[in-house]
Amino acid sequence: MAALQTSPLAMLLKLISCNVFQRETSLCLARTPHIIDPEYTELGEHARSAGLRQLIQSRIDAAEASGRNYDAILLLFGLCGNATVGLRARHTRLVIPRAHDCCTILLGSKAKFTEHFGDAPSTPFSSVGYIERGSYFLRTSDGGEAGGVQPGNAYQALVEKYGEEDAKFIWEELNPSHGSNKAVFIDIPETSHLGFAQKFLDKAGAAGMEPVRLEGSLRLIDGLLRGEWDEKDYLIVPPANAIEGVYDWDQVMRAQAPR
Repeated sequence: MAALQTSPLAMLLKLISCNVFQRETSLCLARTPHIIDPEYTELGEHARSAGLRQLIQSRIDAAEASGRNYDAILLLFGLCGNATVGLRARHTRLVIPRAHDCCTILLGSKAKFTEHFGDAPSTPFSSVGYIERGSYFLRTSDGGEAGGVQPGNAYQALVEKYGEEDAKFIWEELNPSHGSNKAVFIDIPETSHLGFAQKFLDKAGAAGMEPVRLEGSLRLIDGLLRGEWDEKDYLIVPPANAIEGVYDWDQVMRAQAPR
């Protein structure tokens, strides 16, 4: 029997992802030409951004110490309440979507996020992963469960970087009161047959909220795993550089050189 041949252009990649994307990444892993070792963090780790940062950094360090010589380490997270700010690898590129949180990733582009959430970025949202793996069915912010979210580390980081007055302005621009009772379900076509949209409608209705369905896209997840890293959509962090937050609607984050 002939040995299995792989493309000479195939890269060896490490994926570190929140398990809120586990169904979506499973689909994309099956069709990427690259060899990818996936690893997932629990959705509940988002409750403390500092703890999540330490966890992801430990996974990055372990990947580099494994001897696998990865061509890149893929991070399927956004800024996530600054949980990814400061992350770095010593010898390997990091690649991460330019996204504030998983809402942009699930919608498939920053343009779609701006279209649907630009006037109300704090609108609660959900997806298959939130219902399937979370202890709460709705994401309300970068910090935790519905009804109990505080600015926490994300706001404090802005204060430290820009001062109290400018931090307050930036926070209010990025997190205005959405002024409605809407709750959004981002429905990925490839998983819509599983019926999670209806489960969301039932839960949101029972909570007295107005449910809204938006069609999502695998575009950003698929591009990440295919190695199609357009700089408009992904930040490629050189070895020894760290992720730094920009907090705008376009660049979102950048690489910070060692000091």
